[in-house]
Amino acid sequence: MSETPVTVPTHLGLILDGNRRWAREHNLELMAGHRQGYQTLKTITRAAFEQGVSYVSAYVFSTENWNRSQTEVRHLMRLLMWILKHEIEGFDREGVRLRVLGSKLRLGKAMLKAIHEAEQRTADNTHGTLLLCLNYGGQQEIVEATKRIVAAGYEPEEITPELLSQFLYAPDVPPLDLLIRTSGEQRLSNFMLWEAAYSELLFTKMHWPEFSKADLKAALNEYAARQRRFGS
Repeated sequence: MSETPVTVPTHLGLILDGNRRWAREHNLELMAGHRQGYQTLKTITRAAFEQGVSYVSAYVFSTENWNRSQTEVRHLMRLLMWILKHEIEGFDREGVRLRVLGSKLRLGKAMLKAIHEAEQRTADNTHGTLLLCLNYGGQQEIVEATKRIVAAGYEPEEITPELLSQFLYAPDVPPLDLLIRTSGEQRLSNFMLWEAAYSELLFTKMHWPEFSKADLKAALNEYAARQRRFGS
C-alpha cells in the first residue's frame, strides 16, 4: 500500500473533542488538556499538509462555548491569543497560511488586532491553509451571509446556493471533503453546516490529544476507499 492515499481530501475539518476528558483521565487541570490539544493540532496539521491536504479547518471555540465557566473561557482566550502572537512565526516559517473564521462579536480589540496581524503576515504562504474557527457557529455564519445578501440589494428570486456560498466567511475555500470528530460524539455541533453538506464523516472514540499521525493516515486511507456520490 502506498504511503500516501491516492485520493486525498482537499479540505479536512476537525472537531477537537475530548481535551477536558483527556485531562481528567490523566488527573491534570483542564487547561493542560487544551494545551495538549493545541500541540496535537500542530502535529496533525503538519501531517495533513504533508499528505497533500490543502485546507484544515479546526473547531477551536464555538459560539456556544461562551456558556462554559468564566475561568475556562478566560484561559482559552489567553491560549488563543498566545497562539496568534507567539506561534505565528513558526507557521510563517513553514509556509502555512493562518486564517480565523467566525463572528467578530465579543472577541475584543486586542484579539481582533492579533487576528488581523497573523492573517496579514501569512497571507502569501502556499504550503497549506489552517483555518481556526473561533467564536464560530454554522447557523450564525448562514445568518450573517443572509444579512450581507440583503444589504447588497439582491432580490429573493436571485438567491441561490451559489450566491449564498459567496457570502460565507471564506467563500474562496472549497467545501469540506472529510470531517473527523474525536471523543465518541457523533454529531456536527453547529460546525460548518453549509460546507459539510456532502462531507464524509468519520468518528473516533479516542480523545483529541490522543489522535496521532498514524490515526490521521488511517482516516485518509478510509476516505480514499469511500465512494462519494454527492446525492446522485
